[in-house]
Amino acid sequence: MSVPPPAGDPASPAAISIYKHHENAHSPGTASVQRQEQEKLHKQPPMATKSKPLSLSAMLLAVFVVVLALTQLASVVSCAARRHSPAVSAHTAAVMTVNGFERGGSGGGASACDGHFHSNGERIVALSSGWLRLDGTRRCNRMIRITTRGGRSVVAKVVDECDSSRGCDDNIVDSSAAVWKALGLDVDVGRVPVTWSDA
Repeated sequence: MSVPPPAGDPASPAAISIYKHHENAHSPGTASVQRQEQEKLHKQPPMATKSKPLSLSAMLLAVFVVVLALTQLASVVSCAARRHSPAVSAHTAAVMTVNGFERGGSGGGASACDGHFHSNGERIVALSSGWLRLDGTRRCNRMIRITTRGGRSVVAKVVDECDSSRGCDDNIVDSSAAVWKALGLDVDVGRVPVTWSDA
């Protein structure tokens, strides 16, 4: 039966193991390596948090807001430059209304074409903005022929603009009382369908 070497014997395996553990624990190289590992752990950047993707409803809402904004912008631009009167032909369909061209009359200020007021006894008209100047022909001080559905017609002079950007429809021939009288129409009717053409 073998006898284990005494615990104090430097050559015993237990003593050698204890010595090596003690040496490793107090070795400057080991401590340095451990310190470097800890520093690396502390220096690692934190994990970037991933932003959550937008939900479908949020994306649809954003698209709706953009479309609504663009629609409103288009509406503002359209109202600011509303000049889309129908094309002029030999029988351009229009609505004839009554206008006062005298100072203090229903027409408001002086005529756009010459800066003057005119007598309602003259055969004169104001045309919607598009017809007055934006179809390639500036009609100020030119003559047009107005024809009723009954076939009666009269020639009148264009002296003013019925401003489409301020509420005038795009198909208006705004005429003096003299035009209505020449066509045999009652001014109290206020609005009648007619056709017109360049005279």
